[in-house]
Amino acid sequence: MGVFVLLLVVFSLRFAVYPVQSTAGSHAAVHVVYLGHNNALSPSLTSQSHLQLLSRVFTKQSEAKQAILYSYSCGFSGFAALLNSTQASTLSETEGVISVFRSRTLELHTTRSWDFMGLNLHMQIEQSSQTHLKFGDDIIVGVLDTGVWPESESFRDDPHYGPIPSSWRGTCVEGDGSFDPATACNRKLIGARYYLAGIESELGPLNTTGGEEYRSPRDRVGHGTHTASTAVGSVAPNASYFGQLGLGVARGGAPRARLAVYKVCWYRDFTGRCSDADILAAFDDALCDGVHVVSASLGSSPPLMPLFATSTEIGAFHAMQRGVVTVFSAGNDGPDASMVQNVSPWGLTVAASTIDRRFPTVITLGNNASIVGESFLVDEMTRRLVESSSVFTDGTCTFEQLMNRTAAAGKIVLCFGTTGGVSSEGAALAVYAGKGDGVIFADSISRKTSQDNFWPTVHVDLNQGTQILCYIRASRKATVHISRSKTVVGKTPAPAVAYFSSRGPSSITPHILKPDVTAPGVNILAAWPPKSSPTMIPLDKRSTQWNFDSGTSMSCPHVSGIAAVIKSVHPTWSPAAVKSALMTTAYMYDDTSDVMLAGGTLKAADTFDVGAGHVDPLRALDPGLVYDAGPRDHVLFLCALGYTAAQIRQLVLPVPSLDTSCPHGGAAMAGAADLNYPAIVLPDLGTTVTVKRTVTNVGPNRAAVYGVAVTCPPGAHAVVWPPELAFFPDHGGDMASYYVSVTPTKLSRGRFDFGEIVWSDGFHRVRTPLVVRVTNLPDDGVRAAADDGYYSEAAV
Repeated sequence: MGVFVLLLVVFSLRFAVYPVQSTAGSHAAVHVVYLGHNNALSPSLTSQSHLQLLSRVFTKQSEAKQAILYSYSCGFSGFAALLNSTQASTLSETEGVISVFRSRTLELHTTRSWDFMGLNLHMQIEQSSQTHLKFGDDIIVGVLDTGVWPESESFRDDPHYGPIPSSWRGTCVEGDGSFDPATACNRKLIGARYYLAGIESELGPLNTTGGEEYRSPRDRVGHGTHTASTAVGSVAPNASYFGQLGLGVARGGAPRARLAVYKVCWYRDFTGRCSDADILAAFDDALCDGVHVVSASLGSSPPLMPLFATSTEIGAFHAMQRGVVTVFSAGNDGPDASMVQNVSPWGLTVAASTIDRRFPTVITLGNNASIVGESFLVDEMTRRLVESSSVFTDGTCTFEQLMNRTAAAGKIVLCFGTTGGVSSEGAALAVYAGKGDGVIFADSISRKTSQDNFWPTVHVDLNQGTQILCYIRASRKATVHISRSKTVVGKTPAPAVAYFSSRGPSSITPHILKPDVTAPGVNILAAWPPKSSPTMIPLDKRSTQWNFDSGTSMSCPHVSGIAAVIKSVHPTWSPAAVKSALMTTAYMYDDTSDVMLAGGTLKAADTFDVGAGHVDPLRALDPGLVYDAGPRDHVLFLCALGYTAAQIRQLVLPVPSLDTSCPHGGAAMAGAADLNYPAIVLPDLGTTVTVKRTVTNVGPNRAAVYGVAVTCPPGAHAVVWPPELAFFPDHGGDMASYYVSVTPTKLSRGRFDFGEIVWSDGFHRVRTPLVVRVTNLPDDGVRAAADDGYYSEAAV
């Protein structure tokens, strides 16, 4: 059973984050009561006010004390408590309460990737003194995930590190003794905390027997160790998968940055689960501990909740106000539209793409025909080869169709993803349950991106799979020899958007482009706990400190590492400026990986697949111009969401002379389109619309002139005024504004089209995606007149 459990956790972490209905054992359930910022009160006073507020819905204050799980009192104000529906409803109607929502239980969403993106450690000596090679010096990255395996080479102490930054106010905690702060934490891993109150209140006590889980920051699952090392892992030579595949130097994007770990996800029911209440507690601590970047590869699949009824978006909002960059994964629910997660404008959302590394694996059939698939096999094998119909009743490789528990014993089974819509992971699990020795999995070329390594699985395309099937049916006793996989670099066109990566447009904030950017997220090799073996293959009981994994969970820490590098070079840049630098310097690539949508439509990658494009770390360090966003920008955006001036004063940190009033009528809705975002999305273009953007010159040439080039989306005409932006520090400063007027040139009921606005001074290229959806034909009376396609979040 222990082997089976471990197999399932490796399988399950390859999927996106899904909300899971928790079954409360009593009348009460965990709720989060969100109150905005903490009015600069001390944490103790804020906590006292929480208890006073909670006592209003209990007969005794002692009952309120017993019900409260967390008091969020430093980074922002709010609390988590066990409440019944009546108590929750009463609190939601109390003055000063922004939102009350049920705490959901969420599931969790390298040696080559950094070189692939041009962030090379082996640059010339004369370059090494330049600021862009600081690699995150003294930047603190907080990772919200499943914890850390502190003994990994990626987190070792380094005598070249200076003292821990004086801004750090966090700590390392011991827990059950499996994590000793005295030996685990050092000048690299400077902080480690864990959060259990929410998850245990909702799902009951964790099982910690036999190392099933650790009540400490130690990582049982592996996901947190993998993401942390991808973002900020130290340089580790001779990293590989079982000494054979992906051999090279492993490192994070910011290998000199410091790591703070916040364990919010736990091994439960064969997967990693995380509670909203615990996530908010981690955000609260991280902001007060002094992190500069938060990396969180978690979220919730659509239908999405309002932005201030979601732990991740609340945490990211207050992080933004404190100058902390928050990076999220986009989710793994692709390729259909509008499945993207983490869609607020104050978070940075990352899609997943491929890199130019493959693992070809030769399959030699009994008739000596050879076919090249892909796998992670480190041992060759010769076995009997059968088609799925001889093991599964209807040929679908699933548990339910398995003929008996030994049906696949000693055999390699050919499975087709097109039969029953099974995934390669599901097929591997089913064959494993039938005592099979491996799987040859055939699927469409567009889906051949995510590899699995927990059970021998070789991926082939449908044409190759059909050839293998014909051989099996023509042979009395088919056999196959599978050679060891090899590593091939630079021979595969890349990047290409991953099939599983969640796509836009955003289902609740349509004026905000999501995802923002894409980064490597397929077959990423990074650190892994040696006691959580990534494979069920015995391998003579060998273990590995490194493992391959795929998902937007892997692309997210790539961008977190880049953000840390940017912050080390530009410490005064706001989160909006960092995001802008990453988006405007990203490149759109010729994507050869057309994807087949559920309706049978073949489409090439577009802006809703990859956002502004693939990140370019070195160009992002010198973007030329950035789109910054201040408090007033966010006030206007909150007005567009339907919040009142009184509520906004609770949400936005007080700044001298800040106007928190909302404009009236159409001007209020303009706050959505006019948010100074590095992309322009007009989701309901019925007539001419004009939007404003302001850019700040951050390039080395303070006196610069930028000219514009516009590519209009099909069906619309865009005019930018003025066509040139001049920056003269002595006459007007470093900021300049421009206007974009977009007019429909076709009749349409609504289809998104894509263009761009590019500003250039001859050296920098500042690209802004322009996305429009023309909606100037009536929908036969069905179309709702819903405020320009937006909604009032405050009323939800």
